[in-house]
Amino acid sequence: MKRIAKYLKGYKKEIVLAPLFKMLEATFELFVPLVVAAMIDIGIANGDKIYIIKMAILLVVLGMVGLISSVTAQYFSAKAACGFAAKLRNGLFEAIQGMSFTGIDKAGTSTLINRMTTDVNQMQTGVNLLLRLFLRSPFIVFGAMIMAFTIDVKAAFVFAVAIPALSILVFSVMLLTIPLYEKVQKQLDTLLSRTRENLTGVRVIRAFGKEQEETEEFIAQNRIYTKLQIYTGKIAAFMNPGTYVVLNIAIVVLIYIGGRQVDSGVLKQGQVVALYNYMSQILVELIKLVNLIITVTKSVACAKRAGGLFAMAEDEKEKERAQKGKIQGTAKVVFEHAALVYKNGGEEALTDIDFSVQSGETVGIIGGTGSGKSSLVHLIPNFYTATKGRVLVDGIDVADYPAAQLRDKVGIVMQKAVLFKGTIRENLLWGNKNAGDDMLMAAIEKAQAADILEKKENGLDEMVEQEGRNLSGGQRQRFSIARALVKNPEILILDDSASALDYATDAALRKALRSLENTTVFIVSQRTSSIMHADKIIVLDDGKIAGIGRHEELLRSCEVYQEIYASQFKQGEEAAG
Repeated sequence: MKRIAKYLKGYKKEIVLAPLFKMLEATFELFVPLVVAAMIDIGIANGDKIYIIKMAILLVVLGMVGLISSVTAQYFSAKAACGFAAKLRNGLFEAIQGMSFTGIDKAGTSTLINRMTTDVNQMQTGVNLLLRLFLRSPFIVFGAMIMAFTIDVKAAFVFAVAIPALSILVFSVMLLTIPLYEKVQKQLDTLLSRTRENLTGVRVIRAFGKEQEETEEFIAQNRIYTKLQIYTGKIAAFMNPGTYVVLNIAIVVLIYIGGRQVDSGVLKQGQVVALYNYMSQILVELIKLVNLIITVTKSVACAKRAGGLFAMAEDEKEKERAQKGKIQGTAKVVFEHAALVYKNGGEEALTDIDFSVQSGETVGIIGGTGSGKSSLVHLIPNFYTATKGRVLVDGIDVADYPAAQLRDKVGIVMQKAVLFKGTIRENLLWGNKNAGDDMLMAAIEKAQAADILEKKENGLDEMVEQEGRNLSGGQRQRFSIARALVKNPEILILDDSASALDYATDAALRKALRSLENTTVFIVSQRTSSIMHADKIIVLDDGKIAGIGRHEELLRSCEVYQEIYASQFKQGEEAAG
């Protein structure tokens, strides 16, 4: 909770003033029954119209002051709640950005989105209500009881019995519902994950005619969520009728005792009305308190989930050590018996990876599907940390680099080309925000995207839709490669990023990449034609190195490479390369 509470620190004034004005409103409200009692016992009993008018004016004044206090309190509480929610969202987003791929994989995209939206909104509501009612409602409840004692001690004992009984009821329900609300939110995560998966894969679902099955599965998950909500709601709903029952019994007893006291001349009618009004005030405030507790219970559950995300981000946070200067005479990239096990992955995805790459070399990485090609290159920028051994860049363990410093050296193009909504220029400037048009055009030409740009009416200022929907797969890949080239990185990683390119464009791209100076290039590919001219080829098989060498050497010595080459040569890929 400390991780969450710190986002309220900037609203100390609002946190003080909102309850303060609510207490002021409550104070005036407690005087209303006394004014009504005086109106009845003095004004109406004596037929004093002037006195009645004075009391009526006093009631209006109390009401107006209470209204102004209430509106002021609402302003401060809303300001604190909205500001808190905005800062918390920023904090959560920053925490997510700092998480490793392992942490993001563990949490899941849908869960992260849910915690930044639904959970934060619930906490915002909780903070708003807490500032307005947390002090006001107990103040009126106990204030009304004290005021009742000033009227008649015997009748006021009804308050002294009813209030503890109600407190036991309220807090019992609260303790039961807190863990249930956490389960509700977790099930919502599952439901959202299912929804996201279906929306992302809607074309595949329709292609295989699985709409009915997916709908039934969604209905089943939604039914679980609904039943859990209903079960939790039933327990929470018990509070309102339970509170009404206890208070109505107290009111009946109060009226009975008050009537007896009036008959005996101890109390006047107006005082009984005042006692009844105080009990009614308690009823109203306890209903508000019940709703507040339900809301706060939900908010606490959400806060625990958000706090868990912060804790996860802190566990996954990259080390911020100062880089010790570049070690001269060492290889650019070194894998020292590195291994990788994904979180909850069981077996090793990579085993005993051991090789070195000199500065300026081009390295090809090839292997069957699931052989660990992407996993290997993701160790270089420390997207995943080696679970055994280590990976060094410029002689320093990648785990010892500040994340920004390491990734400033590395340019990477992922398997799935990702572009963001904005212009082509804005997307390319991700590589280097200070790049001029000449630098952008040079990168575009090397990435074989110049012909695409020529067809665009607005050139570099052509708009790219969200996820690059207005571009083909090959066009997205080429602009993604151009973005990495604009960065002019020391290490360039192309993770099967030319798969959508035709062989002629792929060959032209490889030729352009060979012209890069002082850049160490890693090319992950399924095609032998894409990596056959590399200085070094690494062949992977089931997460292990099956062979290392140049194209000709591997054709003689590596059975896995021979099989890949032979299968593609038969399909005519050699001629295309």
